[in-house]
Parts: sequence; C-alpha cells; structure tokens
Amino acid sequence: MNFLISDFGGVFFTLIIRNISKYLNKKEVTMNRLSTDQILRMVRDRYGKIASSGGCGASSNSHCCGSAAPQHDISGQLIGYSSEELSSVVDGANLGLGCGNPAALGQLKPGETVLDLGSGAGFDCFLAGKAVGKDGRVIGVDMTPEMLSKARENAVKMEATNVEFRLGEIENIPVANERVDVILSNCVINLSPKKQRVFAEAFRVLRPGGRLAVSDVVALKPLPEPMRAALITGCVAGAELVENLKAMLTDIGFHQVRITIRAKSGELISEWFPGSGAESYVGSADIEAVKPTGS
Repeated sequence: MNFLISDFGGVFFTLIIRNISKYLNKKEVTMNRLSTDQILRMVRDRYGKIASSGGCGASSNSHCCGSAAPQHDISGQLIGYSSEELSSVVDGANLGLGCGNPAALGQLKPGETVLDLGSGAGFDCFLAGKAVGKDGRVIGVDMTPEMLSKARENAVKMEATNVEFRLGEIENIPVANERVDVILSNCVINLSPKKQRVFAEAFRVLRPGGRLAVSDVVALKPLPEPMRAALITGCVAGAELVENLKAMLTDIGFHQVRITIRAKSGELISEWFPGSGAESYVGSADIEAVKPTGS
C-alpha cells in the first residue's frame, strides 16, 4: 500500500484521495488498523528506493515529501540551510528529505556527542561533525540499509572520522544510556507509529542537561483520514498535533519544551503537495526540549 502522490500534479490529488478511500472501505482497512510493522516496512521500502535512486526527483521511483522537489540548494535554503552549509558536504549526502536545519537549531559546541535519528545519507551528521570538531562525536541511526550504505560511503569521501552510522530503529535506539549531549532529527519522527517510544528512548540516551533539537512536520489540526491514508510515507501522514507533542514530551520528563512553526512552513508544504490544501493541516516546526540535570 505504498501510495505516492508525487508523480501527479495538484489537479489529480482529489482523485487519488477518492480512490484510496474506496480501497480502504473495500478492504475494511483504516490507517489506525495498519500494524506498526506494516507502516515501518512501507517507510523503509520507500526510503530505500530514494537512497538507491539518488534522492528526490532523481528518477520516477524517488519521491520525497510530495511533488517533484526543486533543486536541493533551493529547497535547502528554504528550510534554513545556508549556501555555505549546502556546499560544504559531498554530493549525494543531501537527498532533499529535510524540513529544517536541526544542526543549527541544536547550537552544537566543540567536543559534544551528537545523535541523529533517521540520519539518511548523512547530511546533518556531516554538518554536526564539523560543528563538534575532532574532539566531538556524531552517531547517525537509520533503519534503511540502503541509506546506511550511502551514508558510510559519503563519510569516507568526507574523511569524517568523527562520524559513524548504525543500523537501527529510532524506537529502539542502539546507544547506551546517557551517552549523548544533543539529539537531532530531520523530518523523521513523524513517520514513526510509536512517537512516545521514540521520545522516551531519546530521553534515555541523553545525558542530564542534554538537548533535543528536532525539525519535523506537525499537525495544526486533525488530518482527514483519506488525506492521511494517501500521505502515509509522504512526511505528513504521521504528523502529531502540537499540543499532543508538548504533552508527550512533558510526560516523559523533558523540560523547556518549545514547538515553533517555521516562518515559511505553509510555502514548504504547499510546494510538496500543490493544490492539495495540506498546508492548512500540517506545518514544518522546530521542536526543542531539555533533559533536566537532576534526571
């Protein structure tokens, strides 16, 4: 059920929604009935194709957060990267999959240990590696073997000796307790069917005083079920309501929780899904939180 809308213009969006609704009704399936394994498999398959094909728009099988993406330098500047950051990393590391600049949001310091959840081809990891320097360390975790292979190849090209990549799911982070100063993630956690588990794992691996710096898609109001069904692997279907995210992070134990909708959020979402109206339901946001020092 890997429905992708990026081959179609906005004119066809309504038709896609109707067809998927009929499929769901016929099969007596709703998004709520999809198992965790089914959702993870769909996401893994989709991002495996993106990794193999070279990124957003590289081929008919490489779709990102919506319709055909603009050039990566243009879309990168739209979501907060500087031209210097975009040019400082090898070709093939930026696959155009982000919705913000978590490395900048995290205000990384030399010597820190950084963890990137859903690290893809390594773009944010390499930026983080430059920020933390030779005395720092960056760990990227991704569940897609194709992405992991690409990231490791890029690390060799970058001579990024302070960056490593691990295969794993962000719901079960392959990092020991309290080993990380900053956790980054870029447009990934919304895809997880177990967000509370992801944030609990993030809390576990952060040192006391550690910081969460996430760029992600959030829901501004509940998505209609047909739209959610169509966009299950399109970076928005799993978007959680802002108030729910705040409650989730607070309940886990995070302090100083802040969720800020990005200034050009509507422009970004409408570019992903032209003519769909998705920008009325979801937005790109910066999510920040701190693990208390007494934890």
